[in-house]
Amino acid sequence: MITDPCSHSVIDHPGDTDHSVAIAQSSRTTKTVHPESGNRKTVDHQRIERAVRDILIAVGEDPDREGLLETPARVARMYAEVFSGLHKDPSVHLKRVFTENYDEIVLVRDIEFHSMCEHHLLPFSGRAHVAYLPNGKVVGLSKLARVVDEVARRPQVQERMTETIANMIEEALGARGVAVMIESTHSCMTMRGIRKAGASCTTSAMRGVFRENLSSRAEILGLIMNPSR
Repeated sequence: MITDPCSHSVIDHPGDTDHSVAIAQSSRTTKTVHPESGNRKTVDHQRIERAVRDILIAVGEDPDREGLLETPARVARMYAEVFSGLHKDPSVHLKRVFTENYDEIVLVRDIEFHSMCEHHLLPFSGRAHVAYLPNGKVVGLSKLARVVDEVARRPQVQERMTETIANMIEEALGARGVAVMIESTHSCMTMRGIRKAGASCTTSAMRGVFRENLSSRAEILGLIMNPSR
């Protein structure tokens, strides 16, 4: 039954006060390579570092002071991590399926994720609930969580993220029904602008019987929203 409704490595160089030295030291890891999905794409660390340095100057800071000297390099490494989904194809996790004579709902609740709002480049975090009604094929439960994680790790809006996950599962598994619900809080609402702490956003995407059949839709929403039932 289902319902609708920055970690980063820090490398300090004490006594290093010259920006050119800092850039030279970080240039050893200028490119981050992601070989997933057969494509080798890179993150341009040096370009990010230059941009972050310019932003610090633009807001009135001194990027050469001790506390900020390594900040551009740290931000570059952080962006490479939080946007790693840009260089991956999440659907690869759904290619290994198993033939199984099971025709009831499969639901994975409370898949934690962290993403970045593409409008302000501020984080939004929450939980995804993913369900499908098999049509002779099932997939490992952890693969659903991997799909959520990789779709989240790119500049996103929650609405598109919800639709992307649902479409990917429906296409890969040929499921009779797919339901995805995402609940999250957005920093662009809580720390800026309207500044409404505690506000949350819920989005859902229904496919197949969960969209067409009201009783099936009610069942899946009930499982998502009332897990103890």
